[in-house]
Amino acid sequence: MSVRKQDILKRTFLMLLFIFATLGCERYSDTRVIKLGHGLDISHPVHKAMIFMGERVKEKSGGRMQIDIYPNQQLGSERECLELLQIGSLGMTKVSTGVMENFAPGLKVFGLPFLFRDREHRFNVLEGEIGEMFLNSSLDKRLKGLTFYDAGSRSFYTKEPIKTPKDLEGLKIRVMESQTAINMVKNLGGSPTPIAWGELYTALQQGIVDGAENNLPSFHLSRHYEVCKYFLVDEHTALPDELVIGTPVWNKLSAEEKQWLKEAAMESSEYQKKLWREAELEALEKIKEAGVTVINADKEEFRSMVKPMYDEFGLDPKMKNIIEEIQAVQ
Repeated sequence: MSVRKQDILKRTFLMLLFIFATLGCERYSDTRVIKLGHGLDISHPVHKAMIFMGERVKEKSGGRMQIDIYPNQQLGSERECLELLQIGSLGMTKVSTGVMENFAPGLKVFGLPFLFRDREHRFNVLEGEIGEMFLNSSLDKRLKGLTFYDAGSRSFYTKEPIKTPKDLEGLKIRVMESQTAINMVKNLGGSPTPIAWGELYTALQQGIVDGAENNLPSFHLSRHYEVCKYFLVDEHTALPDELVIGTPVWNKLSAEEKQWLKEAAMESSEYQKKLWREAELEALEKIKEAGVTVINADKEEFRSMVKPMYDEFGLDPKMKNIIEEIQAVQ
């Protein structure tokens, strides 16, 4: 199918949803209902955190506000959900900051390999002033971030063993619709191939791509380990997920409703961090039981290959300043 036909079909899909779907935020009697769509499985820690958020919203509002959640791409891919948010046909969604950078260019900094020193550094950035600045950086695109969810560190997994950047040469590696992710794989010698998450299992099976990169729980829950038997722990990036609400819906909320939602969102991210750590440990155990070989990479070798990305980012004074601010966080 041509790119033009795919684009026409996508626009038709969005138009039909706009016409026939209920609005992203409605009132039923005395209850404000916000619709939240995302692409994750119901066993995923982020989905469980959203359920927790819905419970907290209901408690805080005394039942006057609720969140209806639609998982498993029922309402479209990450990008499609974002576009529905912009027109008000959907209230909220979860999106990787790798996709979100298409709407808020500053977020591409999170795609820089080895940006964070460790988990503590990452959370101090995301939960501080820098993180709040990023959450509000897409307001001009009718999108507002409410909180970040931990998505761990991303590593490579493939059908054939890889240990060094040299082993990536010539391999087709699935990446998100993120120019930063594309550039990273190119710098490491691979051939980046953007594919929607929901289509990746089949693409791996059919040999359209030779591997992908993601975090441990996603590798496990997607069952990609059935096709890819090698997981290289290089932890090249730590792209957080972002919980986003469309401003057409956000602007309808009263100050009290906004406070309920923001507080519940932040509480859910704290809850999700614990779930995520448990999921990482469980995923590691399960993939080993399934016969996956886990390989620990020499990170310095990978780090040296992506230095040109830092040089390129440094040419933009704004991006250079953001990187310096992140690295200065204790």
